[in-house]
Amino acid sequence: MANLKEIRDRISSVKNTRKITEAMRLVAAAKVRRAQEQVLRSRPFADRLARVLQNLESRLAFETTDSPLLASREVRKITLLSVTGDRGLCGGYNSQVIKKTEQRFAELKRQGFDVDLVLLGRKAITYFTNRSYPIQSTFTGLEQVPTAADANKVASEVLADFLSGACDRVEIVYTKFINLVSSSPVCQTLLPLDPQNIADPEDELFRLVTKDGRLTVETVDVANAQAVLPSDFVFEQGPKELLDALLPLYLNNQLLRALQEAAASELANRMTAMNNASDNAKALAKTLTLDYNKARQAAITQEILEVVAGSGMV
Repeated sequence: MANLKEIRDRISSVKNTRKITEAMRLVAAAKVRRAQEQVLRSRPFADRLARVLQNLESRLAFETTDSPLLASREVRKITLLSVTGDRGLCGGYNSQVIKKTEQRFAELKRQGFDVDLVLLGRKAITYFTNRSYPIQSTFTGLEQVPTAADANKVASEVLADFLSGACDRVEIVYTKFINLVSSSPVCQTLLPLDPQNIADPEDELFRLVTKDGRLTVETVDVANAQAVLPSDFVFEQGPKELLDALLPLYLNNQLLRALQEAAASELANRMTAMNNASDNAKALAKTLTLDYNKARQAAITQEILEVVAGSGMV
């Protein structure tokens, strides 16, 4: 059995580790709230923009326009975006996205497409760089709670490649937020855009609330109904000019939403991982305390036996 000093040192180390993991859990919980507030602030604009495009689609013949963002061309080269975090300690968040990206990459290659990667986050960059994947560009140091500037930085590059013909399709792999203990990596097409499926009537938004002193998530419907444009509504510009102005905004918003969901998933996974680590540290400290008490009792018993044996020899 280990001596008392070694056990005391281990107990002290475990308790210090628990303090760190508990602090990280609280920080992650606070940032999840910030992520929610960010989504809440951006949601009205996103919803209104989607509804405007939907109404325009019902009035204008989008298929007659030659907007490059709607162009359906033969696909030869695909750009695949992968969104991970810059840091670890968030459970299986990064590994799940990396695995999904690898699967999608292999699937596209089997179908005969040329695929390049655009990587967001140091974890994806490190993983794919060490395995010699074709990497087009990388992004690091994005805000923990993504902003429109972060989304615009990424969207500008992929949009330029798409418009120049360097790629024929853009897909993004990110983690969709479900609740605090559940998230799922998904693959979504960013370009070309599909105006037929702009608004989702079953769209939901997570809301982090406190009940009975515990954090929990509620979902609320956010797809607000908007009146159809009047039949006598006159547009000063043609369909092409309207689409060229609105579709880039919609692309930026789609990317921003994906980044925000990924950030919320990362923070929720980190909060869960740190909570589990704190619970494990507490259980380990309790076990070590029992071992320490047993070792101390054994040492006292041994000393008593030695004293009794010594007195019997006198």
